[in-house]
Amino acid sequence: MGKKEGYIVIDIGTGNLRVALVTPVGEVVGVGREDIGYIRDVLYPDALYFDPGVLWQQIVRLTTGVLRQAAGWHVSAVTATSQREGIVLVDHAGKALIGLPNIDHRGREWEDMIKDKHRMYREAGRQPSSLFSALKVVGIRERRAAYWEQMAFFLSISDWVEYQLSGVAKYEHSQASETLLYDVARGGWSAGLAEVFGLDGSSLPALMDSGTVLGKVLSARASELMLPEGTQVVAGGGDTQLAIKSTRPSVEDIVIVSGTTTPIVKLVDQYVTDDLERTWTSRDIEKGQFVFEANAGVTGLNYQRLKEIFYPNEGYEVIEAELAANPYCNSVASLGSLIAGEDVPVRRGGFIFPTPVTHELTRSCFVRATLFDIASSIAANYQVLSGAARHDKEYVWACGGGMQSPALRQMIANVLRKEVKVRPGFQQASVVGGALICNEGLGRMVELPSAEEVIVPEGSLDMEEQYEMWRQTRERLRS
Repeated sequence: MGKKEGYIVIDIGTGNLRVALVTPVGEVVGVGREDIGYIRDVLYPDALYFDPGVLWQQIVRLTTGVLRQAAGWHVSAVTATSQREGIVLVDHAGKALIGLPNIDHRGREWEDMIKDKHRMYREAGRQPSSLFSALKVVGIRERRAAYWEQMAFFLSISDWVEYQLSGVAKYEHSQASETLLYDVARGGWSAGLAEVFGLDGSSLPALMDSGTVLGKVLSARASELMLPEGTQVVAGGGDTQLAIKSTRPSVEDIVIVSGTTTPIVKLVDQYVTDDLERTWTSRDIEKGQFVFEANAGVTGLNYQRLKEIFYPNEGYEVIEAELAANPYCNSVASLGSLIAGEDVPVRRGGFIFPTPVTHELTRSCFVRATLFDIASSIAANYQVLSGAARHDKEYVWACGGGMQSPALRQMIANVLRKEVKVRPGFQQASVVGGALICNEGLGRMVELPSAEEVIVPEGSLDMEEQYEMWRQTRERLRS
């Protein structure tokens, strides 16, 4: 019997790195995970970086580990996806100098160099801030002269991984949308935007579409990673865009991607912005499509950290069982989630519950309040998004690791008063999206399962009361 065919998808998130072996229909055969190590840069008030050499060794370790456990599988393609806004600086010899994650804010001191932020929003599709790549590069120029003098160009993290694999330096469009140097409507680098930051086009590699075959894995890399000679490298893209792809949505659909943060996006076929400049607009990995986005900020990370406090030795199934057994906790939480357009973020969070403390207050009450905070922040951002670009459909799509909680999926349906649809494999959405990208790159016409799970709204008007209580609690904490 011949070997079964699979793809390797390398997924660099904010918190951890995943390497997965996945089939052409999106079934995950094996996956390895490791945390990504960040180092604080003391030359800036709020700066983190990572060592690209260390990250590459993690990729090697996880890839070879997955392949050793997958006897009988043949890898025909490899692709990468990564956290948006993160970059790697590369020198003239092709060596990575330093990695700057999305949570690096070394450019914050130079945000005032952008005089016309309305123009930046119109062209770059977002209000500028130190989150985005151009200001990270400015921070390097202003305070890390040695790196600046050596830098030949920079790449998104996923583009850098594919550069390591193929030797081809390029920038994929969905990732370029996160730089503040890219004209999203036109679909190209903007000399005018680069001039705002005192940068020139020499540090910006050629743009390339997701799904493009970059060539075969370099021989030395194939040997290092235990990949077959001839494995094709396929251009991936931003992790949000690959996750969206896994749901196979239509234009005008809304997709909720629940991970470390939670983007709520509408797929559109023309460039759309918000009159109040609250949203982001990016290129999708599908040609001619855009991602119109509001983002609830840090959500899944809150849940993960609170699980470590309240359920340090139990699995998520224990949490779900306790939530089902105690459905009437009268507790509210606000844990720093974002609503698009707010000028002042929530700097302090907390839980509110009736006093005196009763026996009815259990650890599951804190989890329920945390999940309702996530669901409510999704609903608030949905209102912003649908207010700027009308959404009349009776359903939304959902995917991402945060959606593994049945309780959260039901809460979202209840608060939105819409059906929530998920596809098989929604927990590993960016990996499944990577498999679909590889199919396209290799020209494979693969029939995918059409199954979907539909969560129907439940409950009554008390859900509106709970949402209003959450909103008031959040406002009190903000002030």
